[in-house]
Amino acid sequence: MEASESDVAEIKRLGQFFNDFKIEVGKVIVGQDEIVERLAISMFSGGHALLMGVPGLAKTLLVSTIAKTLKLDFSRIQFTPDLMPMDITGTDIIQEGEDGRRFEFIQGPIFGNIVLADEINRAPAKTQSALLEGMQEKEVTVMGTTYQLPKPFFVLATQNPIEQEGTYRLPEAQLDRFMFFLHLDYPSEAEEMSIAMRTTGGASEEPNSLLNAEEIIHFQQLVRRMPVPDHIYEDAVKLVRLTRPNEESPSWVKESINYGAGPRAVQNLILAAKSRAALNGKYMVTEADLKAVLEPVLTHRIVLNFTAQAKGVKVADLIPKLLTEAKID
Repeated sequence: MEASESDVAEIKRLGQFFNDFKIEVGKVIVGQDEIVERLAISMFSGGHALLMGVPGLAKTLLVSTIAKTLKLDFSRIQFTPDLMPMDITGTDIIQEGEDGRRFEFIQGPIFGNIVLADEINRAPAKTQSALLEGMQEKEVTVMGTTYQLPKPFFVLATQNPIEQEGTYRLPEAQLDRFMFFLHLDYPSEAEEMSIAMRTTGGASEEPNSLLNAEEIIHFQQLVRRMPVPDHIYEDAVKLVRLTRPNEESPSWVKESINYGAGPRAVQNLILAAKSRAALNGKYMVTEADLKAVLEPVLTHRIVLNFTAQAKGVKVADLIPKLLTEAKID
């Protein structure tokens, strides 16, 4: 299957948009090029992303800047230990009218195009789970009534390292709803110098808006139509199945992994590879696209056993071994 002529032209347009998008985001955000690319991949795949990093790395500023660049409604939820599910979804309240009292639904902050779930692991599991239905079904149910969320809909959540005081571990069921797990590191010395010079002077430059909601939905549908060779599907399935320990698994898998990724990981690998190819103006998904998205798709879906954790092993350390074992150059 090959891309049609009209799709090829649209992929070129998407590639040009992505170049402009990086320039606009770069007016506010210094560095973090890989993170910006992966957030764009996630959004044009229709997925969600989880950003982890210590406070002060501009996670919130990054997400709000992307919303401005994409001309989308931006909503922020600040997670705290006393946050309730209704503070996220909204609730029915009694209103006085000419015909007497009646219930009226007041939308919560989840009703936005880009929803920033800030410091999501500051709230307990019950409150975190209020996002689950919206992330998966693109709708929420309140008091027995179901409400559709606006399109497009992205949850971009941030969390602090779980070792910090006052944090709760996210349930595996919720982690699996995120397409990508992204780790923000400290900027380089040169980047930190640039940040200091930009933020301690006059007013910073504002990014221009490039796309609206309808155009983003159009490009999401375009990404879905991207051709994928059969061997890419085979590679994705092979890589994910390798993460699940069983009697036939390589010794290093059995020694390191408690349990591996599920079928949603395969879906996310294919969709993310499609999105990456399209954003870079390519008309066909290649192994390079699959390899580029492998780590952020698998990082939060592989649970290492105690022995591996005690040795300081990380999922990122296992990615080269997975590629070698699957014979993917």
